[in-house]
Amino acid sequence: MLSLDYVRNHSDLVRSGIRAKGHDPKILDSVLELDRQRRQVLVDLESLRHKVKSLSKTIGSCKKDEREELIKMSKAISARISPLETQLGTIDNDLRKAMLNIPNIPHHSVPAGDSASDNKELERGGRMVTFEFDPLDHVSLGTRLGLIDFDRAAAVSGTGFWVFCGAGARLQRALINLMLDTHTANANYKEIYTPSLIRTESLVGTGQLPKFAEDQYKIQGEDLWLTPTAEVPITNLHRDEIIIGEDLPIYYAGYTPCFRKEAGAAGQDTKGLLRVHQFDKVELVKIVKPQDSYDELESLLRSVLEVVSILELPYRVIELCSGELSFSNSKCYDLEVWAPGTNAWLEVSSVSNFESYQARRAQIRFRNDAGKVEYAHTLNGSGTALPRIVVSILENYQNSDGSVTVPKALQESMGTDILTIE
Repeated sequence: MLSLDYVRNHSDLVRSGIRAKGHDPKILDSVLELDRQRRQVLVDLESLRHKVKSLSKTIGSCKKDEREELIKMSKAISARISPLETQLGTIDNDLRKAMLNIPNIPHHSVPAGDSASDNKELERGGRMVTFEFDPLDHVSLGTRLGLIDFDRAAAVSGTGFWVFCGAGARLQRALINLMLDTHTANANYKEIYTPSLIRTESLVGTGQLPKFAEDQYKIQGEDLWLTPTAEVPITNLHRDEIIIGEDLPIYYAGYTPCFRKEAGAAGQDTKGLLRVHQFDKVELVKIVKPQDSYDELESLLRSVLEVVSILELPYRVIELCSGELSFSNSKCYDLEVWAPGTNAWLEVSSVSNFESYQARRAQIRFRNDAGKVEYAHTLNGSGTALPRIVVSILENYQNSDGSVTVPKALQESMGTDILTIE
């Protein structure tokens, strides 16, 4: 959430930022009107309270024959205060709800644009494999090798789910361990394991609610939701806290299953493992001092890139334009890996700086060197998301006989160097 002072004093900049993200700037008008109403009510309240206070002093020193009339006057004025206080409470509630619907505004360095065609490619890495045969996609490979079972998953849970079998399940587990071990050993991330059921206020804190309620799974009759990403529970670990400045930066790495209804939305590729209702990922979260957050964004990107480099997968880094940014972030890099059988670049991580937007919603603060309390900056990025990494591995490491070579970094934990029909 942006600060009300910032919205009021920089309304033109906020309006431009809202428009740049593709949202309707009319949402700002309601905030400004509610703010105007609130300030007017406060002026009226202050005036009435001052009058009551002044009358109280006069009553104590006035003559007896004047006192009764002044008391009546004071009571009449006091009677006007209570309705105004109620009105103020209603306005405050409406104003907070309206503020929650204003997106974060893009950082000044973000390229302007409306769609993915306006995104900026920053770098490529890894070796693009040249095949002497027509590469298969992960659905054909996974099914033939007995690694993935879509039919039985559909019988259990419906479309948009899958079952990893045998070596497929071991591959998934090996990847999760590799990611956690890499981040905790090489970049000082503290491993953490969080609940997968989260309360409404946690989703509000990171910006998923109220804007995107339809994309989330809600537990009927309880104030609990299935987590859409570990970003939510990990960031909210410090909700309503004032962190000692010396304890920043805080780095967390956590594995969670993730659940999203958006899988299978119209116009999106739903083939195989590309877009599913449940998926696993390792998430990286940083809580840092404001002056460090953009340096921390660059180092976070390097941490994420380390995983795909270890796996020797071809990748590219995309800087998102303003129109492609999410509701809550101010700047974002997408990391994509190449899937030759699918013939597509697949996003496996979004590395984002939210500045103080999430911290303000979740009240995550720290005490700076001067002893003043201020809002921290939060960042996160998948390190990385599964199962698209599995897709890229299967399709890049496939052989002409239909087998799949196991990446060197996973061979010891997998107990094999090749995946064949079991």
